[in-house]
Amino acid sequence: MLEHYSPKRVLKTFRFLLTVFLIFRQKQSLLGIKPLEPGDLKAVILELGVSFIKLAQVLATRADFFTEDYLRQLRAIHDEVEPMPEKDLSSMLSRAYSREFPFASFDRHPLASASIGQVHQAELKDGTRVAVKIRRLDIEKKVRIDAGLLKFFLKVFQPFFTSHTRNSLQAVLNEFSAMLLKEVDMAMELDNLRKFKETYENETISMPEYYPKYCSHDALVMSFESGLRVDDKAGIQQRGIAFKKVMENLISWYASQMLVKGLFHADPHPGNILVQDDASLTILDFGMVKRLPNSTRVAMIELVKSAHERDFEMFASACERMGLVTSTASPDEIRELAERMFDIFSNVNLSAANMQALAFEVLDSMKDFPFKLPQEVVYVMRASTLIEGLGTTYIENFNGIKDILPVLQNRLPEALGMEEGFASVARREITALPFTISRFKSVLTDMSDGNLNVRLSRKTLEALDEHIRALLRPLGVGLVLLAGSFFILFLEFHLSRVLAGFVFLVGAFKIWSTLR
Repeated sequence: MLEHYSPKRVLKTFRFLLTVFLIFRQKQSLLGIKPLEPGDLKAVILELGVSFIKLAQVLATRADFFTEDYLRQLRAIHDEVEPMPEKDLSSMLSRAYSREFPFASFDRHPLASASIGQVHQAELKDGTRVAVKIRRLDIEKKVRIDAGLLKFFLKVFQPFFTSHTRNSLQAVLNEFSAMLLKEVDMAMELDNLRKFKETYENETISMPEYYPKYCSHDALVMSFESGLRVDDKAGIQQRGIAFKKVMENLISWYASQMLVKGLFHADPHPGNILVQDDASLTILDFGMVKRLPNSTRVAMIELVKSAHERDFEMFASACERMGLVTSTASPDEIRELAERMFDIFSNVNLSAANMQALAFEVLDSMKDFPFKLPQEVVYVMRASTLIEGLGTTYIENFNGIKDILPVLQNRLPEALGMEEGFASVARREITALPFTISRFKSVLTDMSDGNLNVRLSRKTLEALDEHIRALLRPLGVGLVLLAGSFFILFLEFHLSRVLAGFVFLVGAFKIWSTLR
C-alpha cells in the first residue's frame, strides 16, 4: 500500500494524523514532535488533496476536540479545486458514453469543480436543459489508497489512545472512509436522489429530476436548477424574498430529516441549497447521505423536549441512548452538561455571539468530561451549525431550538411512528400479547434450568473495557521494560549490566504493583 506514495506524501500524512492525535489526546508532543500550527495544518491538508479536504470538513465540526484557532482554519477549507485537465474530461466522457453521446450540446467549461467531480451544463437531444456531474479520473482508486493509509496510521497510534478517545477518532475515520467511497460513485448518488424524492415528496422543498438512462458510475444527469444560494443575503433582499419564510422552510425540512424521517442530507453547505422567488428551497448534491438509526432519532426528540422543558431525567436518558455518555460519567457531570445546554436553549435574550460562545463552551467542556460524540450526531450538528449560522446572520437573537419545537409538536405522532392512530396501535399490541407472555414463560424456564444468558449493556461493557485496559497498560509497560533489560545486556557496553538490572527491577516492580 505504501508503494503508491512518495516518501514526502507519507510523511505529510503522518504529520497530519500526528497533529490530530496530539490534539485529541491534549498532548504537547510525541517523541519531541509537536503538532502543526493551525495555518500549517491547513496547508498540508490542501496539499494532500481530495480525501483530506473532505476529512477536514468533518473534523471542522469537532469543537469537542479542536480549539477555535484550529476550527477557524479547518472551516476555511473549501472543496473547490481546479477543473480537471481537458484530456481527463474527454477520457471520462468517453468512458461514461462509449456507445452514444446523448447531448446536443455540452459546455466543457464546468459550472463548479470539486475534489470528486465537476458539474457541466448540457442540453439533451430533445432540447431539455440538464446538469451533468462527471467524476474525476481514477478518483475512486485514490480515495481507496488514502483510506488505507489513514487506517494504517490509526493502528500505529492506537496503543496511545484511551478507549473513548480511540472510539471517537476511529468512528470519525471509519465513517469518513465509508461515506467518501459512496460519494465518489455517481450511481450511489443517483440512488440517494431517488430515495430523497420518494421520502420528501410532500415537503416544502424540491429536488432535481434525474435521467437514469444517461447515468452510470461515472456520470449523473439531472435537470438544471437555478436559484439563489441560501447565504446570498444581498440577492435575497434585492428580490424581496422574506428570509423568515426561507428559515421556516429550512428548519421544517431539517427537523423532518433529523426527527421524523431519518434520511439525512449530510453535506449541508450553502452552495447545496438554492432559494426560489417564493422562498421555497431546492436541494442539490446527494453524495453524502445518512440514515439515522431509529433509536438515535427518538433519543434526539427526547433531547430537544428535555432542553425545552429543563427535564434532567429525560436529558440523561436521551444522552445515554444517543451514546453521548461514557461509562465513567457521573450524575453530577451529566447534570452540569445539562444545565449548560438548558441555558443555551431557554434564554431568549441571548445574542447570536453569546449563544455561539456558550455552545463552544459546552463542547470545550466535553474535552475534560467523560462524554463522546458519535459520528452520526456530528453530522446532525453540522446541519444545525448551518441553520444557526444563517439564522443568526439574518435574525436577531435567533434560536433554532425554539423554531424546531412547533414543527416537532405538530409531527410528533408521525415522528414516533404513531400515524395510524390509537386503534391500530392498540390492535397491534393486543395481537403481540401472546408472544410477550410466551417469551416471559421462556425466561422463567431458563432461570429454573440454570440456562439463562444475560447480555451486558453497552455502558457496562465500556466500563469493563476501561478496567481491563487500565490493568493491561502497566502490564504491557512492565513486559517491555523486562524485554528491554535483556536487550541492553546483549549490547555489552560500559555499565550495561547496571542499567539492565535497573530497567529489569523497574519492569518487575511495575508488573508486581499491577497484579498485587
